[in-house]
Amino acid sequence: MDVSTEKIFTQFKEHSVAEFFKKNRQMLGFSGKVRSLTTIIHEYVTNSLDACEEGGIFPEITVEVKEIEEDKYWVRSSDNGPGIPQKHIGKALGMMLAGTKFHRYVQQRGQQGIGASGSTMFAQITTGKPIKFDSYYDKKRVHGELSVDFQKNEPLMRNAVVEETDGSRHGLIVEGEFAEVKYDRSSFSVYEYIKRTALVNPHAAITLIEPTGEKITFPRSVDMLPPKPREIRPHPLGITTNDLMEFIRSDKESRKIGSSLQNIFSRMSAGKVAELAALCPGVDFERAPKDLQWADAEKIVKAIHSGKDKISWIAPETDAIVPIGKDQVEKSMRSILAPEFMAITERKPKIYKGGVPFVVEAALAWGGNCGRPVADGHNSDIMRFANRAPLLFDAGGCAITEAIKSVEWKRYGIRDFENEKITVLVNLSSVHVPYTGAGKQAVATEEEVVDEVKMAVMEAARDLQRYLHGMTRERVRVERKKAIMRYLKQLSADLAELAGGKAKAADLEKKLLHLIETKYAGKIEEDESGDANIEEEISAEEEKVDE
Repeated sequence: MDVSTEKIFTQFKEHSVAEFFKKNRQMLGFSGKVRSLTTIIHEYVTNSLDACEEGGIFPEITVEVKEIEEDKYWVRSSDNGPGIPQKHIGKALGMMLAGTKFHRYVQQRGQQGIGASGSTMFAQITTGKPIKFDSYYDKKRVHGELSVDFQKNEPLMRNAVVEETDGSRHGLIVEGEFAEVKYDRSSFSVYEYIKRTALVNPHAAITLIEPTGEKITFPRSVDMLPPKPREIRPHPLGITTNDLMEFIRSDKESRKIGSSLQNIFSRMSAGKVAELAALCPGVDFERAPKDLQWADAEKIVKAIHSGKDKISWIAPETDAIVPIGKDQVEKSMRSILAPEFMAITERKPKIYKGGVPFVVEAALAWGGNCGRPVADGHNSDIMRFANRAPLLFDAGGCAITEAIKSVEWKRYGIRDFENEKITVLVNLSSVHVPYTGAGKQAVATEEEVVDEVKMAVMEAARDLQRYLHGMTRERVRVERKKAIMRYLKQLSADLAELAGGKAKAADLEKKLLHLIETKYAGKIEEDESGDANIEEEISAEEEKVDE
């Protein structure tokens, strides 16, 4: 060997997570000028919404963007939330993987504790300047500048000043300069992101001030805050052997494996533990949790999954999950899209890996301002959301997109989905959304998630099928009536002549008109079979009209 092992490992070094993301900023969504600017706004707005809702405050958020020079912008985001205390503001805005969200089984838009710190990092590496903060909380105001120590993954705070206030103001203001970014009005822009955020957060008032100075306000449309999610325990369905080992080992209070299972998992009663023990011969549920071996944990997990027919598991708790809600979705979509038809569905809670519960909502809107306008008409528009936050990027690798495109749309009366004036909205609500990356712009193709999204969309599509079928049958009815009316006068005259003058043509015409009006009065009843393929029936009806 020409080079010694010791020499090879002279370059062996430890690196902080901040250094890693500095070199791999695309993993946080900072790739492309438009996307990078939208990512910055996304991180600030989602944090503001989470903070306001946790504080029981109706969100009022203002985002301002100004152009400094080409591909360089000043961004300011302000909210009326509870603010961030001085001792936490450094870690909240300048330290990777620090926050209040990752370790909790409760629904929030942010998860990893990276977002706002990632924006601080991006300002620093593209302009060399720190971000500025201004936090109002508990009759105090703290303001200063903040950057990231990449080698230590620690916040660097400068010129911090704490002042006493009268308590009339609360909230957080963050501003900074960012290069390698661009503002436009494309489908991936800051404007589109905020519009979609307002669509699924009707309890929030959001204002955008564009570089042109134009002020766009999306007012609050509902006067009720969404219920505050409650922290829960994981559900046993969906856990892996490694999950069980980690959960059990972290339980320092229980003396027995059986009691530990009850403390760790939701819906795990003493009766369920007894049923589980009966399916795990050879596993001693009376042993101390610390003595649980991998082989025994495998048996327990296998019994949980394979014993579904023998153990009637109760559905997961939903207190930790707060979907948008049918009424809120309907109000928002009607105000923004003004569709001719709309259907909304919400599935029952399900479980995926790790015992994490999730809920899928789907809304399907057709006609009006739906779809995306293009030069020669309209394209369909898929709006993806996770915990009420828009997912604008990486659509091709997202479970939501895959599920929607796998639907047999022709079956529901949509001949060409790609070129239809239709908008499909899907929101995935969960304690931990299985994102494909730290940028949080696409949902991983977990089988359970894909299946639930597809089922939700198909439920809504059945309602659209009935509506379109009714429209087709109404059109057929009108065409039939028109066809007969074209020959009414001639038929009346011919009948009068055949009667040998015993009846007047005018009288016959009146009677025939009455028969026609009676026959075709009102709409034909719609077909109640939501699952039937109506293509052949529509074609048959159209052929009758031609005849």
